Amino acid sequence: MDKDILIKQIWDDVLAILKDTIVATTYQTWIVPLVPHSFEDNCFCVLSGQNLAIQIIQKHQSQITKALSEVCKKEVNFKVIYDENLHKQLEKEKQKAKKEEEKEFIKNLENRITASKYDGLKQMHSSCNLNLKYKFNNFVVGANNKFAYAVSVAVAKDPGKQYNPLFIYGGSGLGKTHLLQAIGHDIIFNNPKLKVKYVKAEEFINDLVNSLAKGMDKAGDKNKKMNEFRNKYRNVDILLVDDIQLIEGKARTEEEMFNTFESLHNSGKQIVFTSDRSPDKFENTPDRLKTRFQMGLLADIQVPDIETRMAILTKLANDNNINMPNEVIEFLASVYNKNIRELEGAFNTVSAYSSINAMPVTIETVKKIIRYSEKRKNVTVDGIIDIVAGFYNVSVDDIKSTNRAAKTAYARQIAIYLAKEMTNESFPYIGDCFNRKHTTIMYSHQKVKTDIITDKHLSEDINLLKEKINL
Repeated sequence: MDKDILIKQIWDDVLAILKDTIVATTYQTWIVPLVPHSFEDNCFCVLSGQNLAIQIIQKHQSQITKALSEVCKKEVNFKVIYDENLHKQLEKEKQKAKKEEEKEFIKNLENRITASKYDGLKQMHSSCNLNLKYKFNNFVVGANNKFAYAVSVAVAKDPGKQYNPLFIYGGSGLGKTHLLQAIGHDIIFNNPKLKVKYVKAEEFINDLVNSLAKGMDKAGDKNKKMNEFRNKYRNVDILLVDDIQLIEGKARTEEEMFNTFESLHNSGKQIVFTSDRSPDKFENTPDRLKTRFQMGLLADIQVPDIETRMAILTKLANDNNINMPNEVIEFLASVYNKNIRELEGAFNTVSAYSSINAMPVTIETVKKIIRYSEKRKNVTVDGIIDIVAGFYNVSVDDIKSTNRAAKTAYARQIAIYLAKEMTNESFPYIGDCFNRKHTTIMYSHQKVKTDIITDKHLSEDINLLKEKINL
Protein backbone atom coordinates (compact mmCIF):
# COMPACT_ATOMS: atom_id res chain seq x y z
CA MET A 1 0.00 0.00 0.00
CA ASP A 2 1.23 3.52 -0.84
CA LYS A 3 2.76 5.22 2.20
CA ASP A 4 0.56 8.36 1.93
CA ILE A 5 -2.58 6.23 1.64
CA LEU A 6 -1.54 4.22 4.70
CA ILE A 7 -0.97 7.40 6.74
CA LYS A 8 -4.38 8.74 5.72
CA GLN A 9 -6.06 5.43 6.58
CA ILE A 10 -4.46 5.42 10.03
CA TRP A 11 -5.63 8.96 10.69
CA ASP A 12 -9.17 8.22 9.45
CA ASP A 13 -9.34 5.30 11.91
CA VAL A 14 -8.04 7.55 14.70
CA LEU A 15 -10.68 10.19 13.91
CA ALA A 16 -13.40 7.55 14.15
CA ILE A 17 -12.26 6.78 17.71
CA LEU A 18 -11.79 10.42 18.75
CA LYS A 19 -15.26 11.38 17.50
CA ASP A 20 -16.76 9.42 20.39
CA THR A 21 -14.26 10.52 23.06
CA ILE A 22 -13.76 14.26 22.48
CA VAL A 23 -16.44 16.94 22.86
CA ALA A 24 -18.06 17.69 19.49
CA THR A 25 -17.06 21.39 19.49
CA THR A 26 -13.40 20.60 20.06
CA TYR A 27 -13.46 17.67 17.64
CA GLN A 28 -15.01 19.64 14.76
CA THR A 29 -13.11 22.90 15.34
CA TRP A 30 -9.61 21.65 16.13
CA ILE A 31 -9.24 17.93 15.34
CA VAL A 32 -11.02 17.47 12.00
CA PRO A 33 -9.02 20.21 10.16
CA LEU A 34 -5.70 18.47 11.00
CA VAL A 35 -3.92 16.97 7.97
CA PRO A 36 -1.90 13.74 8.35
CA HIS A 37 1.66 14.40 7.18
CA SER A 38 4.16 11.68 8.05
CA PHE A 39 4.84 8.56 10.13
CA GLU A 40 8.54 8.18 10.78
CA ASP A 41 10.64 6.94 13.71
CA ASN A 42 7.43 5.82 15.45
CA CYS A 43 6.14 9.42 15.47
CA PHE A 44 2.88 10.25 13.72
CA CYS A 45 2.92 13.87 12.56
CA VAL A 46 -0.03 16.04 11.49
CA LEU A 47 -0.19 19.59 10.13
CA SER A 48 -2.43 22.38 11.37
CA GLY A 49 -3.34 25.66 9.73
CA GLN A 50 -4.50 26.99 13.10
CA ASN A 51 -1.73 28.00 15.44
CA LEU A 52 -4.12 27.93 18.39
CA ALA A 53 -4.92 24.27 17.65
CA ILE A 54 -1.52 23.19 18.94
CA GLN A 55 -2.34 24.50 22.43
CA ILE A 56 -5.83 23.02 22.39
CA ILE A 57 -4.65 19.61 21.19
CA GLN A 58 -2.06 19.40 23.94
CA LYS A 59 -4.98 18.98 26.35
CA HIS A 60 -6.10 15.91 24.40
CA GLN A 61 -2.62 14.48 23.74
CA SER A 62 -3.23 11.35 25.81
CA GLN A 63 -6.53 10.58 24.03
CA ILE A 64 -4.94 10.97 20.60
CA THR A 65 -1.85 8.89 21.38
CA LYS A 66 -4.08 6.21 22.90
CA ALA A 67 -6.19 6.11 19.73
CA LEU A 68 -3.05 5.97 17.56
CA SER A 69 -1.63 3.12 19.62
CA GLU A 70 -4.92 1.26 19.35
CA VAL A 71 -4.98 1.62 15.56
CA CYS A 72 -1.27 0.82 15.06
CA LYS A 73 -1.23 -1.98 17.67
CA LYS A 74 1.79 -0.41 19.38
CA GLU A 75 2.76 2.70 21.33
CA VAL A 76 3.08 5.69 19.00
CA ASN A 77 4.22 9.27 19.58
CA PHE A 78 2.19 12.17 18.24
CA LYS A 79 3.20 15.64 17.03
CA VAL A 80 1.40 18.69 15.62
CA ILE A 81 3.20 21.18 13.36
CA TYR A 82 1.83 24.56 12.34
CA ASP A 83 1.91 25.01 8.55
CA GLU A 84 1.61 28.52 7.07
CA ASN A 85 0.57 27.29 3.61
CA LEU A 86 -2.22 25.21 5.12
CA HIS A 87 -3.30 28.27 7.11
CA LYS A 88 -3.60 30.33 3.91
CA GLN A 89 -5.50 27.51 2.22
CA LEU A 90 -7.96 27.24 5.12
CA GLU A 91 -8.52 31.00 5.12
CA LYS A 92 -9.33 30.94 1.39
CA GLU A 93 -11.74 28.03 1.86
CA LYS A 94 -13.34 29.79 4.82
CA GLN A 95 -13.94 33.00 2.86
CA LYS A 96 -15.28 31.03 -0.11
CA ALA A 97 -17.65 29.03 2.10
CA LYS A 98 -18.83 32.22 3.80
CA LYS A 99 -19.65 33.87 0.46
CA GLU A 100 -21.46 30.77 -0.76
CA GLU A 101 -23.44 30.60 2.47
CA GLU A 102 -24.43 34.25 2.16
CA LYS A 103 -25.53 33.75 -1.47
CA GLU A 104 -27.56 30.68 -0.55
CA PHE A 105 -29.19 32.43 2.39
CA ILE A 106 -30.17 35.47 0.30
CA LYS A 107 -31.48 33.22 -2.48
CA ASN A 108 -33.61 31.17 -0.08
CA LEU A 109 -34.85 34.28 1.71
CA GLU A 110 -35.85 35.94 -1.56
CA ASN A 111 -37.71 32.79 -2.63
CA ARG A 112 -39.56 32.57 0.64
CA ILE A 113 -40.39 36.27 0.75
CA THR A 114 -41.77 36.09 -2.79
CA ALA A 115 -43.76 32.96 -2.02
CA SER A 116 -45.33 34.43 1.10
CA LYS A 117 -45.88 37.92 -0.37
CA TYR A 118 -43.56 39.44 2.19
CA ASP A 119 -45.64 38.09 5.09
CA GLY A 120 -42.65 36.32 6.66
CA LEU A 121 -40.42 39.39 6.63
CA LYS A 122 -43.20 41.67 7.85
CA GLN A 123 -44.03 39.24 10.63
CA MET A 124 -40.40 39.04 11.72
CA HIS A 125 -40.06 42.81 12.14
CA SER A 126 -43.47 43.58 13.66
CA SER A 127 -45.27 41.00 15.76
CA CYS A 128 -42.33 38.72 16.54
CA ASN A 129 -39.97 41.30 18.02
CA LEU A 130 -36.92 39.19 17.13
CA ASN A 131 -33.32 40.33 16.83
CA LEU A 132 -31.67 39.23 13.56
CA LYS A 133 -28.42 38.73 15.49
CA TYR A 134 -29.63 35.55 17.18
CA LYS A 135 -29.68 32.51 14.89
CA PHE A 136 -28.68 28.87 15.14
CA ASN A 137 -25.88 29.24 12.59
CA ASN A 138 -23.94 31.67 14.79
CA PHE A 139 -24.52 29.89 18.10
CA VAL A 140 -21.31 28.23 19.29
CA VAL A 141 -22.10 24.76 20.62
CA GLY A 142 -20.04 23.31 23.46
CA ALA A 143 -20.33 20.73 26.22
CA ASN A 144 -22.08 23.35 28.35
CA ASN A 145 -25.02 23.88 26.00
CA LYS A 146 -25.20 21.09 23.41
CA PHE A 147 -28.31 19.48 24.94
CA ALA A 148 -30.20 22.79 25.09
CA TYR A 149 -29.10 23.52 21.51
CA ALA A 150 -30.19 20.10 20.22
CA VAL A 151 -33.68 20.26 21.73
CA SER A 152 -34.10 23.88 20.55
CA VAL A 153 -33.34 22.80 16.98
CA ALA A 154 -35.81 19.93 17.37
CA VAL A 155 -38.54 22.29 18.58
CA ALA A 156 -37.91 24.71 15.71
CA LYS A 157 -38.07 21.87 13.21
CA ASP A 158 -41.37 20.48 14.49
CA PRO A 159 -43.09 22.97 16.84
CA GLY A 160 -45.85 21.75 19.13
CA LYS A 161 -45.10 18.07 18.53
CA GLN A 162 -42.54 17.27 21.23
CA TYR A 163 -40.79 19.02 24.12
CA ASN A 164 -43.80 21.23 24.84
CA PRO A 165 -43.23 23.30 26.81
CA LEU A 166 -39.46 23.62 26.50
CA PHE A 167 -37.94 25.26 29.58
CA ILE A 168 -34.34 26.50 29.13
CA TYR A 169 -32.57 27.72 32.27
CA GLY A 170 -29.11 28.88 33.32
CA GLY A 171 -27.14 31.87 34.58
CA SER A 172 -27.11 35.31 33.04
CA GLY A 173 -25.32 35.78 29.73
CA LEU A 174 -24.96 32.10 28.78
CA GLY A 175 -27.03 32.13 25.57
CA LYS A 176 -30.63 31.45 26.64
CA THR A 177 -32.04 34.45 24.75
CA HIS A 178 -29.95 33.52 21.71
CA LEU A 179 -31.50 30.03 21.58
CA LEU A 180 -35.00 31.33 22.28
CA GLN A 181 -34.88 33.82 19.43
CA ALA A 182 -33.10 31.36 17.13
CA ILE A 183 -36.10 29.05 17.53
CA GLY A 184 -38.35 31.90 16.39
CA HIS A 185 -36.18 32.79 13.39
CA ASP A 186 -35.94 29.18 12.24
CA ILE A 187 -39.69 28.61 12.47
CA ILE A 188 -40.47 31.80 10.53
CA PHE A 189 -37.92 30.96 7.86
CA ASN A 190 -39.24 27.42 7.33
CA ASN A 191 -42.92 28.03 8.15
CA PRO A 192 -43.69 31.69 7.33
CA LYS A 193 -47.43 31.17 7.83
CA LEU A 194 -47.02 30.31 11.52
CA LYS A 195 -47.50 33.15 14.01
CA VAL A 196 -44.54 33.55 16.35
CA LYS A 197 -44.51 35.82 19.39
CA TYR A 198 -41.38 36.62 21.39
CA VAL A 199 -41.85 38.56 24.63
CA LYS A 200 -39.77 39.37 27.67
CA ALA A 201 -41.56 38.56 30.92
CA GLU A 202 -41.15 42.19 31.99
CA GLU A 203 -42.96 43.31 28.84
CA PHE A 204 -45.74 40.78 29.52
CA ILE A 205 -46.15 42.19 33.05
CA ASN A 206 -46.22 45.82 31.85
CA ASP A 207 -48.67 44.94 29.08
CA LEU A 208 -51.00 43.35 31.62
CA VAL A 209 -50.76 46.31 34.03
CA ASN A 210 -51.48 48.81 31.22
CA SER A 211 -54.44 46.78 29.99
CA LEU A 212 -55.91 46.67 33.48
CA ALA A 213 -55.30 50.40 34.02
CA LYS A 214 -56.82 51.46 30.70
CA GLY A 215 -59.78 49.17 31.28
CA MET A 216 -60.55 50.99 34.51
CA ASP A 217 -60.79 54.41 32.81
CA LYS A 218 -64.12 53.49 31.27
CA ALA A 219 -66.33 50.78 32.70
CA GLY A 220 -67.23 49.49 29.26
CA ASP A 221 -63.57 49.15 28.20
CA LYS A 222 -62.53 46.77 30.97
CA ASN A 223 -63.34 43.53 29.16
CA LYS A 224 -62.31 44.97 25.80
CA LYS A 225 -58.76 45.84 26.94
CA MET A 226 -58.25 42.48 28.66
CA ASN A 227 -59.58 40.61 25.64
CA GLU A 228 -57.11 42.48 23.44
CA PHE A 229 -54.32 41.56 25.83
CA ARG A 230 -55.30 37.89 25.86
CA ASN A 231 -55.75 37.69 22.10
CA LYS A 232 -52.29 39.17 21.63
CA TYR A 233 -50.64 36.23 23.40
CA ARG A 234 -53.11 33.43 22.71
CA ASN A 235 -53.76 33.84 19.00
CA VAL A 236 -50.28 32.63 18.11
CA ASP A 237 -48.72 29.32 17.09
CA ILE A 238 -45.49 29.73 19.04
CA LEU A 239 -45.04 31.76 22.24
CA LEU A 240 -41.46 32.49 23.35
CA VAL A 241 -41.19 33.98 26.86
CA ASP A 242 -37.82 35.28 28.08
CA ASP A 243 -36.89 35.52 31.81
CA ILE A 244 -40.10 33.92 33.08
CA GLN A 245 -38.72 34.04 36.64
CA LEU A 246 -39.69 37.73 36.76
CA ILE A 247 -43.38 36.89 37.15
CA GLU A 248 -42.74 34.97 40.38
CA GLY A 249 -44.85 36.29 43.25
CA LYS A 250 -47.03 38.48 40.98
CA ALA A 251 -50.37 36.73 41.49
CA ARG A 252 -52.39 38.37 38.71
CA THR A 253 -49.58 37.95 36.17
CA GLU A 254 -49.12 34.31 37.16
CA GLU A 255 -52.87 33.74 36.72
CA GLU A 256 -52.82 35.24 33.22
CA MET A 257 -49.72 33.24 32.30
CA PHE A 258 -51.37 30.05 33.55
CA ASN A 259 -54.51 30.67 31.49
CA THR A 260 -52.43 31.63 28.44
CA PHE A 261 -50.41 28.44 28.86
CA GLU A 262 -53.56 26.32 29.10
CA SER A 263 -55.12 27.94 26.03
CA LEU A 264 -52.02 27.43 23.88
CA HIS A 265 -51.01 24.00 25.13
CA ASN A 266 -54.51 22.57 24.78
CA SER A 267 -54.48 23.78 21.17
CA GLY A 268 -51.16 22.06 20.44
CA LYS A 269 -49.24 25.34 20.18
CA GLN A 270 -45.54 25.46 21.07
CA ILE A 271 -44.39 27.29 24.22
CA VAL A 272 -40.77 27.97 25.18
CA PHE A 273 -39.60 29.63 28.40
CA THR A 274 -36.20 30.80 29.59
CA SER A 275 -35.24 31.43 33.20
CA ASP A 276 -32.21 32.05 35.37
CA ARG A 277 -33.12 28.99 37.46
CA SER A 278 -35.05 25.73 37.24
CA PRO A 279 -38.79 25.70 38.07
CA ASP A 280 -38.24 23.80 41.33
CA LYS A 281 -36.39 26.88 42.60
CA PHE A 282 -39.51 29.07 42.16
CA GLU A 283 -40.50 29.35 45.83
CA ASN A 284 -43.38 31.83 45.45
CA THR A 285 -45.06 30.38 42.37
CA PRO A 286 -48.34 28.42 42.60
CA ASP A 287 -47.86 24.68 42.17
CA ARG A 288 -50.33 24.52 39.29
CA LEU A 289 -48.15 26.91 37.24
CA LYS A 290 -44.87 25.40 38.40
CA THR A 291 -45.99 21.94 37.29
CA ARG A 292 -46.86 23.37 33.87
CA PHE A 293 -43.29 24.64 33.52
CA GLN A 294 -42.01 21.16 34.39
CA MET A 295 -44.39 19.04 32.31
CA GLY A 296 -42.41 19.27 29.07
CA LEU A 297 -38.62 19.24 28.91
CA LEU A 298 -36.06 21.06 31.08
CA ALA A 299 -32.71 21.96 29.51
CA ASP A 300 -29.99 23.82 31.38
CA ILE A 301 -27.09 25.86 30.02
CA GLN A 302 -23.89 25.96 32.03
CA VAL A 303 -20.82 28.17 32.04
CA PRO A 304 -18.73 27.38 28.91
CA ASP A 305 -15.33 25.76 29.38
CA ILE A 306 -12.22 27.56 28.15
CA GLU A 307 -12.17 25.67 24.83
CA THR A 308 -15.70 26.82 24.01
CA ARG A 309 -14.88 30.39 25.08
CA MET A 310 -11.87 30.36 22.75
CA ALA A 311 -14.05 29.01 19.93
CA ILE A 312 -16.54 31.85 20.52
CA LEU A 313 -13.79 34.48 20.32
CA THR A 314 -12.30 32.85 17.23
CA LYS A 315 -15.68 32.93 15.50
CA LEU A 316 -16.24 36.57 16.49
CA ALA A 317 -12.83 37.51 15.09
CA ASN A 318 -13.47 35.63 11.83
CA ASP A 319 -16.99 37.00 11.39
CA ASN A 320 -15.77 40.57 11.91
CA ASN A 321 -12.56 40.16 9.86
CA ILE A 322 -10.44 41.12 12.86
CA ASN A 323 -6.90 39.84 13.20
CA MET A 324 -6.74 38.78 16.83
CA PRO A 325 -3.60 36.80 17.77
CA ASN A 326 -4.07 33.36 19.31
CA GLU A 327 -2.40 34.36 22.57
CA VAL A 328 -4.85 37.25 22.97
CA ILE A 329 -7.81 34.94 22.36
CA GLU A 330 -6.55 32.52 24.99
CA PHE A 331 -5.88 35.37 27.42
CA LEU A 332 -9.38 36.87 27.08
CA ALA A 333 -10.95 33.41 27.36
CA SER A 334 -9.10 32.78 30.61
CA VAL A 335 -10.00 36.19 32.09
CA TYR A 336 -13.70 36.25 31.19
CA ASN A 337 -14.86 32.87 32.44
CA LYS A 338 -18.27 33.69 33.93
CA ASN A 339 -20.53 34.15 30.91
CA ILE A 340 -20.62 34.74 27.17
CA ARG A 341 -22.04 38.26 27.43
CA GLU A 342 -18.96 39.48 29.32
CA LEU A 343 -16.73 37.67 26.84
CA GLU A 344 -18.40 39.30 23.82
CA GLY A 345 -18.34 42.66 25.58
CA ALA A 346 -14.60 42.37 26.14
CA PHE A 347 -14.06 41.39 22.51
CA ASN A 348 -16.08 44.38 21.27
CA THR A 349 -14.24 46.75 23.61
CA VAL A 350 -10.80 45.50 22.58
CA SER A 351 -11.53 45.46 18.83
CA ALA A 352 -13.17 48.91 18.87
CA TYR A 353 -10.49 50.54 21.02
CA SER A 354 -7.61 49.11 19.01
CA SER A 355 -9.29 50.14 15.73
CA ILE A 356 -10.05 53.72 16.80
CA ASN A 357 -6.58 54.24 18.26
CA ALA A 358 -4.77 52.29 15.53
CA MET A 359 -3.18 50.05 18.16
CA PRO A 360 -1.97 46.49 17.51
CA VAL A 361 -3.90 43.83 19.42
CA THR A 362 -1.34 42.43 21.85
CA ILE A 363 -1.71 41.05 25.35
CA GLU A 364 -0.11 44.19 26.80
CA THR A 365 -2.49 46.56 25.01
CA VAL A 366 -5.46 44.33 25.90
CA LYS A 367 -4.49 44.43 29.57
CA LYS A 368 -4.57 48.21 29.43
CA ILE A 369 -7.89 48.31 27.58
CA ILE A 370 -9.71 46.01 30.03
CA ARG A 371 -7.79 47.35 33.07
CA TYR A 372 -6.69 43.85 33.84
CA SER A 373 -4.67 44.60 36.95
CA GLU A 374 -7.64 46.39 38.54
CA LYS A 375 -10.42 43.92 37.84
CA ARG A 376 -8.82 40.47 37.65
CA LYS A 377 -8.46 38.60 40.89
CA ASN A 378 -5.41 36.37 41.14
CA VAL A 379 -7.01 32.94 41.31
CA THR A 380 -4.61 30.25 42.53
CA VAL A 381 -4.88 26.49 42.79
CA ASP A 382 -4.34 26.60 46.55
CA GLY A 383 -7.00 29.28 46.90
CA ILE A 384 -9.47 27.10 45.00
CA ILE A 385 -8.66 24.07 47.17
CA ASP A 386 -9.25 26.13 50.31
CA ILE A 387 -12.68 27.36 49.14
CA VAL A 388 -13.80 23.92 47.92
CA ALA A 389 -12.70 22.32 51.21
CA GLY A 390 -14.80 24.82 53.17
CA PHE A 391 -17.77 24.39 50.86
CA TYR A 392 -17.88 20.61 51.36
CA ASN A 393 -16.70 20.68 54.98
CA VAL A 394 -13.56 18.63 54.45
CA SER A 395 -9.98 19.57 55.30
CA VAL A 396 -7.41 20.87 52.83
CA ASP A 397 -4.99 18.19 54.04
CA ASP A 398 -7.51 15.46 53.22
CA ILE A 399 -8.03 16.81 49.70
CA LYS A 400 -4.27 16.73 49.11
CA SER A 401 -3.84 13.33 50.80
CA THR A 402 -4.58 9.77 49.63
CA ASN A 403 -7.86 9.78 51.59
CA ARG A 404 -10.41 7.94 49.42
CA ALA A 405 -13.54 8.62 51.46
CA ALA A 406 -16.42 9.38 49.06
CA LYS A 407 -17.01 12.90 50.40
CA THR A 408 -13.32 13.81 50.17
CA ALA A 409 -12.82 12.24 46.73
CA TYR A 410 -15.85 14.13 45.40
CA ALA A 411 -14.55 17.46 46.72
CA ARG A 412 -11.07 16.68 45.36
CA GLN A 413 -12.35 16.05 41.82
CA ILE A 414 -14.34 19.29 41.83
CA ALA A 415 -11.32 21.23 43.10
CA ILE A 416 -9.21 19.72 40.29
CA TYR A 417 -11.82 20.64 37.68
CA LEU A 418 -12.04 24.24 38.92
CA ALA A 419 -8.26 24.54 39.15
CA LYS A 420 -7.93 23.69 35.46
CA GLU A 421 -10.91 25.82 34.36
CA MET A 422 -10.12 28.93 36.40
CA THR A 423 -6.34 29.15 36.18
CA ASN A 424 -3.82 28.94 33.37
CA GLU A 425 -1.81 26.23 35.12
CA SER A 426 -0.81 23.00 33.36
CA PHE A 427 -1.94 19.52 34.37
CA PRO A 428 1.53 18.63 35.76
CA TYR A 429 1.59 21.79 37.92
CA ILE A 430 -1.94 21.12 39.24
CA GLY A 431 -0.87 17.53 39.89
CA ASP A 432 1.95 18.79 42.11
CA CYS A 433 -0.53 20.93 44.08
CA PHE A 434 -2.71 17.86 44.74
CA ASN A 435 0.25 15.47 45.20
CA ARG A 436 -0.90 13.42 42.23
CA LYS A 437 0.29 12.42 38.75
CA HIS A 438 -0.88 14.65 35.92
CA THR A 439 -2.70 11.71 34.30
CA THR A 440 -4.87 11.40 37.43
CA ILE A 441 -5.57 15.13 37.24
CA MET A 442 -6.58 14.82 33.59
CA TYR A 443 -8.96 11.96 34.42
CA SER A 444 -10.62 13.87 37.29
CA HIS A 445 -11.01 17.00 35.18
CA GLN A 446 -12.60 15.07 32.31
CA LYS A 447 -14.92 13.15 34.66
CA VAL A 448 -16.38 16.31 36.21
CA LYS A 449 -16.55 17.96 32.79
CA THR A 450 -18.65 15.02 31.57
CA ASP A 451 -20.80 14.64 34.72
CA ILE A 452 -21.69 18.32 34.82
CA ILE A 453 -23.70 17.92 31.60
CA THR A 454 -26.28 15.61 33.19
CA ASP A 455 -25.94 16.29 36.94
CA LYS A 456 -28.01 19.36 37.79
CA HIS A 457 -26.84 19.53 41.43
CA LEU A 458 -23.19 19.27 40.44
CA SER A 459 -23.71 22.08 37.92
CA GLU A 460 -25.27 24.30 40.58
CA ASP A 461 -22.41 23.55 43.01
CA ILE A 462 -19.85 24.46 40.35
CA ASN A 463 -21.57 27.78 39.62
CA LEU A 464 -21.78 28.65 43.34
CA LEU A 465 -18.12 27.79 43.85
CA LYS A 466 -17.07 29.92 40.87
CA GLU A 467 -18.90 32.88 42.40
CA LYS A 468 -17.14 32.34 45.75
CA ILE A 469 -13.74 31.99 44.07
CA ASN A 470 -14.23 35.20 42.06
CA LEU A 471 -15.36 37.30 45.04
